[in-house]
Amino acid sequence: MIDLRRLHMLRLVHQFGTVTSAAEAMHLTPSAVSHHLRELARELKVPLLEPQGRKVKLTPAAHLLIGHADGLLAKWEETLADLESHRAGVAGPLRMCGFTTAVGGLIAPAAGALLRDDPGLSVEIRECDTDEALGLLAADETDIAVIEPTPDAPPPGDPRFDREPLLEEALDLIVPGGHPLALRPGVSLEDAAGEAWISVHPEACAHHQQVMAYCAAAGFTPRISHHATTWSVIWALVANGLGVSLVPRLAGGPSDQPVVRVPLTGDGVPKRRVLTCVRRGSREHPLIVRALGALHDAVPDRCTRMAA
Repeated sequence: MIDLRRLHMLRLVHQFGTVTSAAEAMHLTPSAVSHHLRELARELKVPLLEPQGRKVKLTPAAHLLIGHADGLLAKWEETLADLESHRAGVAGPLRMCGFTTAVGGLIAPAAGALLRDDPGLSVEIRECDTDEALGLLAADETDIAVIEPTPDAPPPGDPRFDREPLLEEALDLIVPGGHPLALRPGVSLEDAAGEAWISVHPEACAHHQQVMAYCAAAGFTPRISHHATTWSVIWALVANGLGVSLVPRLAGGPSDQPVVRVPLTGDGVPKRRVLTCVRRGSREHPLIVRALGALHDAVPDRCTRMAA
């Protein structure tokens, strides 16, 4: 019988391009992964890997195997979920990860609600961007990833993952208290075209590129005067009159800062979708069912909850 762990190793080698990276994802040594893949090739009587510079590439036989492996591993996740449903007193650990505002606005409140209902539950949370979250999910290092669609993310049909919409949120303009735009019930993005802008650092996440795209669609290029890596710093810069910024509804700042959140109006109000993502076949796992329900319950009223 084929060892499913070896199929998982082969899939990670395909994903990362090197045995070393796949080994790191599984907390194994490269020699151990190489040994398992040689054994898998011996059992199947076909070569699976061939060198390509410093990396390796899958042979045609390995690609054929990967196509079947995705279905086998998804079925194995379903089997684990069925077995788990027969266990009494599921205790975890439940592992969740997501980008910064998802952790603060969704994952933390959901985890808190779960722990209030079941104080014995073990929960592990990790803050990371969407690309890293999907890598953790593929490597079985997390159970639920809260993600936003990005150009570099795997396509929706990727057989490793099962994605569902969680919420849609508008982006708001934040301005200093006393700013002329703070007195209006809503503004268009172009109303802020002449302002100094504060943005997330381009290397921190995709938000900077999104802001540039939204402003370009509104007909202007924002004059970025300051960069920051946390929302609390952006709040402080805005509060002290150093510029304006565009923030998602999930993002919040210190309540003692004189910052006003002004809704955007007109055509093409910037919005983003937030998704939950699990390994294919694991969505019916009892712990994951509970956690997904808690995440839906945690969606704040200022965002639009989306049906799965």
